Amino acid sequence: MRRTDLSDADCAIAQALDVVGDWWTLLVVRDVARGVHRFDALQAELGMSRKVLAERLRWLLDHGVLRRERYHEHPPRYEYRLTERGRALLPVLVALQDWGATWLLGDSTLSATSEPDSAEARRVRDLVGVRVPELLLPAADNTHRDPIADSARTVLYFFPGAGGTHPPGWDQIPGAPGCTLEACTYRDRHAEFAARGATVHGVSTQRPDELAAFTAAESLPFPLFSDAELTLVTALRLPTFRAGGVDRLKRLTLVVDRQRIVRAVLYPIPDAAGSVQEALALLELWQSGRDAAFREL
Repeated sequence: MRRTDLSDADCAIAQALDVVGDWWTLLVVRDVARGVHRFDALQAELGMSRKVLAERLRWLLDHGVLRRERYHEHPPRYEYRLTERGRALLPVLVALQDWGATWLLGDSTLSATSEPDSAEARRVRDLVGVRVPELLLPAADNTHRDPIADSARTVLYFFPGAGGTHPPGWDQIPGAPGCTLEACTYRDRHAEFAARGATVHGVSTQRPDELAAFTAAESLPFPLFSDAELTLVTALRLPTFRAGGVDRLKRLTLVVDRQRIVRAVLYPIPDAAGSVQEALALLELWQSGRDAAFREL
């Protein structure tokens, strides 16, 4: 792979671009972060030649962005995983996605939601049928846990930021207000979800201590998870916006089955509290066995 050598430049941006400036390289990092770990799967996902992919993988291995794990002895076969250096690129990918969604696919306005017919909304709704990768997230109780529950159904709701002090102009950001109301509505109707065999989990990019304070203040009976390192955000390419110097999740809800398959998506969500009733309605369809109707929603 021929490159202009920027390794001696004093500029950190130039040095970073020397490693990940090629667009195929960042797309490889994107897909490995999404849980695509094997060579053939990466090649099929990206549609690039095997030669070019091999070059990019070798480059990322040499620069410590990826590491290999053998999954087959004879002949030797490897999976590619992000290193700590590679995981540190996740905010870069999220920033690029946010910039593209706002300035190329959107109308350039700051928003915590989207229009129903937008490219972003279509991409999020296309998560139906996608498997949520296995990972552990910090929870508000200082443990690291799987955000997908060991139950028939998990209602995984994502929110921008609850409790504490919001940055200036928060109430003027479309879709941002309503996190406390949403959480308290899930709290008040928690028994209804349990009766339908569903576990409720909340996810934000807030710190675990912030989520712990909010959980205690509102007496929430379900756990909140911190995706401050943007692991799940990147894995599912979830929509974000930036406010107060922090990457924040746009409000959305996933209904996930025991096999970790996304069965339904609520996005955009114009009514934070109303989305709780919508999630219950989806579960009622699922529970009644009307799967065809469920898949259409």
